[in-house]
This record gives sequence, C-alpha cells and structure tokens, in this order.
Amino acid sequence: MGKIVGYVRVSSKDQNADRQMDEMEKRGVLRKHIYLDQKSGCNFERPSYRKMIREIRKGDLILIKSIDRLRRNYREVIEQWQLLTRDKGVDVRVLDMPLLDTTIAKDLLGTFISDLVLQLLSFVAENERAMIRARQAEGIEAARRRGVKFGRPRREKPPWFDAVYRQWRRGEITQKKAAERLGLPVSTFAMMAKREMEQNAD
Repeated sequence: MGKIVGYVRVSSKDQNADRQMDEMEKRGVLRKHIYLDQKSGCNFERPSYRKMIREIRKGDLILIKSIDRLRRNYREVIEQWQLLTRDKGVDVRVLDMPLLDTTIAKDLLGTFISDLVLQLLSFVAENERAMIRARQAEGIEAARRRGVKFGRPRREKPPWFDAVYRQWRRGEITQKKAAERLGLPVSTFAMMAKREMEQNAD
C-alpha cells in the first residue's frame, strides 16, 4: 500500500480549515501529506488539488471529509473520481459517506456501488438545482403580477438635461462634455440620450 494523503478545501481564506485538518491527522495523515486549498469549488483548477494529482501514485489513498470538498457539481466529481480511481489507480475514502470507500471492495460490486452512489448524488443535486430555479421563476412571475419591478430603478433626468442634450445634438459639445455638465457618467448620459431620441421618434 502507498501513502495516505488528505485533501482539505474551504471556500475562502476567511473560513477555518482546522476541523478538516484535525480529522485528517486523527486518521493518521501526516501534515506534510495534507493538501489544502482555500478556494471556491467552482472548478478543479486549484493549486493544491492539481499538485496532489501530480504527486499521487498508484496504491495511494486519498481521504476527503465530504464529497462536496471536491466540488458541488457531481457530474464533474464523477469524472474526477474516475480519473483518480481508474486512471491514476489510487483509492479514495469519503469520511462522511462510508459507501464511498474504494478500499472496502476491489471487485466489480464495490466499483458498481461507488458509481451508483455518485450517480445518485448527481441526480439529487441536479434535481435540487432544477427545483430551486423553478421556484425562483415562479416567485419572480408572482411578484411581476403584483406589480413588483426588478432591476435598477430608472435614473431620473437632471433638471437641465434637455438644454444640455440639445447642445450635444447640435454638435456644440461632445458627449463627454455633456456628461460632465450634468454630473453623469458618460454611459448614463448615452443611455438617457438614446432614450430621448427613441421617445422623440415615436
């Protein structure tokens, strides 16, 4: 058997990784064999994770506190799981989920159980995301029916906008100068001017 390594991830430097680190040491992982990332799980491009992938060897065992320490997108977790267990030939043990432990059964049944658990997690996570999106859409639609407006409120034109706008339209001043006179960002003046032109065209 190879060495035992641990992978620990927290979403930011403000979060405390001590609980995960203590758990790894309790399981016999040497501090020098713990790979810590203080980064969001939005993808697998994390320095310590990539370093672990480079350094692990066939027969090593990776301990992870929970499966979401890898990533919350379970479809990509499945791909990484296969990379680790099949391509790299290492074992993985998820401490919070005993069924996800490739050291228990090396036969076809053990592989099948691990794959089945991962597929189930993927289905549950995708279904949960779909339900959240559906509830958000229903809530937005219900709010719109009640007259609730979304997005930034429309900025009111300054009292002297019309005079400055006419100067700009006649070519007497630049758009930047017009924005400065009105105390507006150039982009805001451009948006207001466009709206004014559209209204006058109606």
